[in-house]
Amino acid sequence: MESLGVLAGGIAHDFNNLLMGIQGNVSLMCLDVDKDSGFLNRLKNIEEYVQRGSQLTSQLLGLARGGKYEVRPRHINHVIGRSAEMFGRTKREIAIHERYGEDILPVEVDQGQMEQVLLNLFVNAWQAMPEGGDLYLETQNVVLDREYVRPFSVEPGRYVRISVTDTGIGMDKATQERIFDPFFTTKEMGRGTGLGLASAYGIIKNHGGFINVYSEKGHGATFNIYLPACDKAAVLEARHEGEVLGGSEAILLVDDEEMILEVGKALLERLGYTVLTAGTGEGAVRICEENKEKIQIVLLDMIMPDMSGRDTFERLKAIIPGVKVLLSSGYSINGQAREILDRGCDGFIQKPFKIDELSQRLREILGKG
Repeated sequence: MESLGVLAGGIAHDFNNLLMGIQGNVSLMCLDVDKDSGFLNRLKNIEEYVQRGSQLTSQLLGLARGGKYEVRPRHINHVIGRSAEMFGRTKREIAIHERYGEDILPVEVDQGQMEQVLLNLFVNAWQAMPEGGDLYLETQNVVLDREYVRPFSVEPGRYVRISVTDTGIGMDKATQERIFDPFFTTKEMGRGTGLGLASAYGIIKNHGGFINVYSEKGHGATFNIYLPACDKAAVLEARHEGEVLGGSEAILLVDDEEMILEVGKALLERLGYTVLTAGTGEGAVRICEENKEKIQIVLLDMIMPDMSGRDTFERLKAIIPGVKVLLSSGYSINGQAREILDRGCDGFIQKPFKIDELSQRLREILGKG
């Protein structure tokens, strides 16, 4: 699993950088195309395909028990409700029944990763109900003792249980025993990769929890997710998809990929920022020294050949102590990225990102004062 994690991380980094180049150019074209033009729909299709490609790398990272991006205390009821609403818009033949427990304890999770897990479970349920059916979503606070959690290698204590139940075709015992195996699928060719439930298993495991399944042939299936509860106050994030926010500050864009510098500079200038660029850590340090009174925020790539993102971050903060830094990478927040965030970096954005996501994240950080 460790070797697979290294491989998945490398694939994710390179592939997400390529997708960022595509996504950035599409975002720029969308700004220039008339909203009534048929070309806009084509461009939106490309954006959707880019997101699918990004989701595939996320599944690989989840499979390898990596890929946590921004872990914060969250209300899991809101995360589930949002995911169910989005899923229900496209699957009208599925009746979704929501029964969320009151006073559900916060859980420390990455919201995007949890949405990925839920979507995988929803799609699995939908495919098990080809004629339509019912999907039941429930949450409950539970306390698990040492005997119960022993098979799952987690600590006893307070957990939040998420139950996803369908009225589909169900599965036999042999299938249940392999359902979380990588590349195992009972679907016909072209209907699935066999990565969805395996990545869900890895993601939940990576969050300190576990997932199990109960099913009988012909009588549907129930997936139970257990996430450790926390005592921190939950964070509610307002999402305004599609809303593009401008700015006028000076920003330093640091990335060793020329195509990222080119498209990133164009995106930021369209948002109204004054943009300086550097292709190396040493170059970023030099530009900061020459423009210390001007630069207010740095969009910093994590992996560079001459100087690590961590060392670059520390050098830049030494030159301009009050500068804001938004870390950007095709990798996930593990290892070095986690360390940079713990050292006071102001945020993280995962490549490939859309222009609205970037614009909102920049305003969120700059608005902190």
